[in-house]
Amino acid sequence: MDEFLARALAGGLALAMVTGPFGCFVVWRRMAYFGDTLAHAALLGVVLGALLDLDFGLGIAILAVAVAVLLAFLQRRRQLASDTVLGILSHGALALGLVVLALMNDARINVMAWLLGDILSLEWRDVAVLWAGGAVLLAGLALVWRALVAMTVDEDLAAVEGHAVERARLVLMVLVALVVAAAMKVVGILLVTALLVIPAATARRVSRTPEQMAALAAVLGASSVVLGLAGSWRFDTPSGPSVVVAALALFTLSLAVPGRR
Repeated sequence: MDEFLARALAGGLALAMVTGPFGCFVVWRRMAYFGDTLAHAALLGVVLGALLDLDFGLGIAILAVAVAVLLAFLQRRRQLASDTVLGILSHGALALGLVVLALMNDARINVMAWLLGDILSLEWRDVAVLWAGGAVLLAGLALVWRALVAMTVDEDLAAVEGHAVERARLVLMVLVALVVAAAMKVVGILLVTALLVIPAATARRVSRTPEQMAALAAVLGASSVVLGLAGSWRFDTPSGPSVVVAALALFTLSLAVPGRR
């Protein structure tokens, strides 16, 4: 196996282990549009990194967390519907990023690589960051798992049981923002939400418990990475989209399996 393909596989598997469990909450709590908003705002994070001479990944992470916190604040005020706020932040941040990028004459940013991802360009340093960061994110998710599952069932009941609902919701939004930031280089702005949603939606059909669904979503995500990279290598197609197509194929196959209630 060529080294660049080994790096891509190692990085993709690290990402799949994280997006699987987090994708479950994206599906359960209907947060797909939230993921899209973070992904669209990520281009502004790339521009921020270029302006401040920061690593692009760090710029994306800073902006994604800022958008998540701002959204949580706006939702608490309840002056606008959540989907309205998401639409404003999503398209506003994307448009602002494109405008500022057009004004930066000396900036050398491969926009297509960020739109579609460039998993084959991962270095071993990037792979190490993905595995270490993924472990930290999963540890954070484990700390609020019980509260988040209780909230998913019924937020009022979760509050009565003593769970810090508002804090758990904010923690989830920040963690998802960091997952989106980590996924940008692998599958890109246009496809990052698909990697969160599709494996989790596939696992939901055949899972009996939340924990089983989270584990199966991670396995399905990893399988999508392996199949997508193999297809990309065999047919010379873009790697990020190929991973998502593989995830879509697994979801289509799952439709033939009777779903569990």
